[in-house]
Amino acid sequence: MQLLNEQEIERRKDREALLNLGIDPYPALSFPINATAADIHQNYNNRKNDYKGITIAGRLMTRRIMGSASFAEIQDSTGRLQIYVRRDDLCPDEDKTLYNKVFKKLLGIGDFIGLKGFIFTTQTGEISLHVQEFTLLSKSVKPLPVVKRDDEGNVFDGFTDPELRYRQRYVDLIVNPEVKETFVTRSKIISTMRNYFDDHGWMEVETPILQQVHGGAAAKPFETHHNALDTPLFLRIANELYLKRLIVGGFEGVYEIGKMFRNEGMDRTHNPEFTSMEIYVAYKDYIWMMEMVEDLIAKIANRVLGTTQAKVGDKVIEFEGPYRRLSMFESIQEYTGIDVSQMDEKELRALCSEMDIEVDDSMGKGKLIDEIFGEKVEEHLIQPTYITDYPIEMTPLAKKHRSKPGLVERFELFVNGKEIANAYTELNDPIDQRERFEDQLKLAQRGDDEAMAMDEDFLRALEYGMPPTSGLGIGIDRLCMMLTNQSTIQEVLFFPQMKPEKKIKIASDEDFIELGINPGLIPAIRELNIHTIEQLKGLNPNKLFNDVCGKKKKLKLDVPNPSKEEVSNWING
Repeated sequence: MQLLNEQEIERRKDREALLNLGIDPYPALSFPINATAADIHQNYNNRKNDYKGITIAGRLMTRRIMGSASFAEIQDSTGRLQIYVRRDDLCPDEDKTLYNKVFKKLLGIGDFIGLKGFIFTTQTGEISLHVQEFTLLSKSVKPLPVVKRDDEGNVFDGFTDPELRYRQRYVDLIVNPEVKETFVTRSKIISTMRNYFDDHGWMEVETPILQQVHGGAAAKPFETHHNALDTPLFLRIANELYLKRLIVGGFEGVYEIGKMFRNEGMDRTHNPEFTSMEIYVAYKDYIWMMEMVEDLIAKIANRVLGTTQAKVGDKVIEFEGPYRRLSMFESIQEYTGIDVSQMDEKELRALCSEMDIEVDDSMGKGKLIDEIFGEKVEEHLIQPTYITDYPIEMTPLAKKHRSKPGLVERFELFVNGKEIANAYTELNDPIDQRERFEDQLKLAQRGDDEAMAMDEDFLRALEYGMPPTSGLGIGIDRLCMMLTNQSTIQEVLFFPQMKPEKKIKIASDEDFIELGINPGLIPAIRELNIHTIEQLKGLNPNKLFNDVCGKKKKLKLDVPNPSKEEVSNWING
């Protein structure tokens, strides 16, 4: 059973009234349009003769009824436009129903309407559409939240609750049009990145989302089961190992922009489903990749912001390269004064204890170093900074450093205290790779649920030979946060993951009887659209008494009226 408030009930009545007038509230015919609100506002003053036969469609957002004429606003995908409606223009014949009843009474805020007419400028100088024909395109049976703005357009009573905004993003986009700009920018970021790669001759590909072996990152996967194959499958945590297979197969540069899934916590910068870009280019190394990333991000910033400088909170980030480079060990020493490069696992655990860093028995040397870095260094990396040359234990898929024993050729790009990119000179020695996977299996046996699994097919691919390769991953969502000045990942995801909505418990007849309600009055209660105990408890006793008695009479229920005291006990008892 669907619970409806008074406005929703009235809108459903309006829908029925339209049907009774022979008006389909949801017509199937297309409605061709030849103009948009933005186009009209931008070009009318310079090309007035082009705006005499306009057809436009959008949502009705405001309405001011003034007798035989009215002003209103519609909102299409590009913005808002004022419309002017005269009864005699809309209804030139004797029958004035379309204006007097349909437009004035049965139309509601949020309805989609199609309009034909011509553009003019009002006495106050506002560009408007003089409506000559009107068509209802879709009836809204749920009212939009009311958003109030002052004369300067500033919102002072809006749809601002994050819980509601993220859960009902469709409403957020309607009543908070500035939100749409974030996602327009996101689209530009992705398209600019894609064009950059395409222009360099690197090919966009697709790899499996359902994988038999999860790999390519240190993360806990989501697991499912394929019935026909009777085998477990994992939602991918990364697409790295499949993209490298394509480099083995002979492609010189491949990339993929797609969803990754990690069965981990949720916070302001993490969502279990997120978008990542990974690219692999043969005959390159991580030093080349640093220069490419600087060029790429500067071009993206210029495209979406018109500058390489981005405002992030109260800071200004400069994305023009070159970026600072700092090794992992150097960064820890700079911000803690401690050299961890020669410490073993026991010494690292003792250091974590001294620093009040929480660790567990499953963590090996690499993870302990990573925890120290995360707690003591990351927050200081505001301007774009490459952290390079990681301990081998932290990175099972990267090539050993060419000149620094015990390290690998890897960098992560940090901006405003958050990692947004990760790159390696890729490990292409199959014997070394197998040994690294075996080390990961030992960590898994210690209880590390983020340890990588052994991927025999990937090892087989490496055995056929993979050329020297550099690979890069960029977190699209975090990059979007930086370039749109958003502090939470939920603001740059159309539909972030949310807790399930709390289900409303519909009261049974027995629930109403327990409150002392005569069973014979329950039909009257339900006819008043009271279906939960919470609804009942929030009502005014005197109004409920009058409503129940009136509804009982209308329904001709063979039961005596309740007393005012009884009704008060239903609510307060």
